[in-house]
Amino acid sequence: MAQAKTSAKPKAKVKTGAKKVAARAKKPAAKKTSAAAKKTATKKTVAAAKKPAAKKPAAKKLPFAKGDYVVYPTHGVGKVTGIEKREVAGFSLQLFVIMFDSEKMTLRVPIEKVAASGLRKISSKDKMQAVVATLKGRARSKRTMWSRRAQEYEAKINSGDPVAIAEVVRDLYRAPGQPEQSYSERQMYEAALERLVHEFALVERLDVDAATQKIEDILAG
Repeated sequence: MAQAKTSAKPKAKVKTGAKKVAARAKKPAAKKTSAAAKKTATKKTVAAAKKPAAKKPAAKKLPFAKGDYVVYPTHGVGKVTGIEKREVAGFSLQLFVIMFDSEKMTLRVPIEKVAASGLRKISSKDKMQAVVATLKGRARSKRTMWSRRAQEYEAKINSGDPVAIAEVVRDLYRAPGQPEQSYSERQMYEAALERLVHEFALVERLDVDAATQKIEDILAG
């Protein structure tokens, strides 16, 4: 009797559940990561676009302008006639050009040296009131030698302080009937008076002759 032959079926290859889960998990995660990166990059681009550009530093404001009257301690009242740029020893400098009519001279002061030089604006009305009060005050007694007093007077005249200059004018003034000044005293008095008169005239809006007369009237009391 013939025996029935049994045919062996080939075994089907079956993927394990673990491999399927891993494959599924990896694919969406990669997409999510890519989308998140793009979103972050977009936000950064928008933020960078919105960020304002850095502001340029504002130009430094100059203390004086062309046409301003100023006082230089050793020369008195002058007028700013312009602002120049010059190269000195490889450095670019801005300079105030100042004309002094009383001395017929022009002076150039670097902007960086304004404070150190003592260059200043014309005094205020309040300052001139202090000058008037000083002129009305009592003259200081002259007990020291003239040579020493002359040094003190000269230092005050060149200080640029109108009140200090007024002290010199007051102390050296001679009213009619008083002993005459010596030649040196007279020269010092006139130098101080001239320095004071020009600033006084500008503040009080007088011409030089009228300002001189007003100061001498104050001194005469």
